[in-house]
Amino acid sequence: MIIDLKNGKNGTAPVVRLNSGHMLPVVGLGTYALHGDACVNAVYQAVQSGYRLIDTASFYGNEREVGEGVRQSGVSRSEIFVQTKLYPNQYSHAEQAIDEALSKLDIGYIDMMLLHHPASDDVTAYQAIEQAIREGKVRTAGISCYYIREMDAFLPKVSMKPALIQNEIHPFYQDRPVVEHIQKRGIVVQGWYPLGGRGFTGALLNNPVCKEIAASHGKTVAQVILRWNLQKGVVVIPGSSDPEHLRENLSLFDFALTEREMERIATLDRKEKHDWY
Repeated sequence: MIIDLKNGKNGTAPVVRLNSGHMLPVVGLGTYALHGDACVNAVYQAVQSGYRLIDTASFYGNEREVGEGVRQSGVSRSEIFVQTKLYPNQYSHAEQAIDEALSKLDIGYIDMMLLHHPASDDVTAYQAIEQAIREGKVRTAGISCYYIREMDAFLPKVSMKPALIQNEIHPFYQDRPVVEHIQKRGIVVQGWYPLGGRGFTGALLNNPVCKEIAASHGKTVAQVILRWNLQKGVVVIPGSSDPEHLRENLSLFDFALTEREMERIATLDRKEKHDWY
């Protein structure tokens, strides 16, 4: 999938059209490590800085705070895309879990509900998401941590094709065959841990190749890595509560990596996965 980045400008992420017909910003805020007031403030600051995509999950324990930050922002609900996830321990009672997420977020509806990763009852849980879409509680459906085997086994069992698959993707774990497999089926790929993940970000941000490319563009290494994802057709949800980093992560549209620079970053692939699923 090719993301049209020509119309992007710093502080405003372009959007891609999902197979559900809804529009998804190509850069968003990941809230995995954010809790309490820090989460509310980060979501508020992100929206004020121009973010229109916020990612959360039941497992993160911060859906209430994310909803509060969205409401405090003063930006119209229709302009903000909020995605959350059901965890496997909710799959057996997914209809109730969806209603709980709606109540915690308290923003009227959920733009996208994902399954957090494969598990028993995942088809049943996804069917509950499909029903929630028919009822207007959820706008579109996605899945997370599904790879080639898992995806090919799952898709024939559901009636609505997922609009998005969210997987770990960064220069040390590029997972190119999986990304291409997903994209060829008209499904958007969204990368979590785009900067390597906690405990590994430092090694990635200090990689000599990335540092050299960043210096040549007058950009930070984080900006180069996020731009690399976008040019590969992978949308990103980096996490931060630092206002400067929030602005930096949304300032990706006044430069482009050359084909040679993309190839150099491709050589960094270690097939090094930083989380278990």
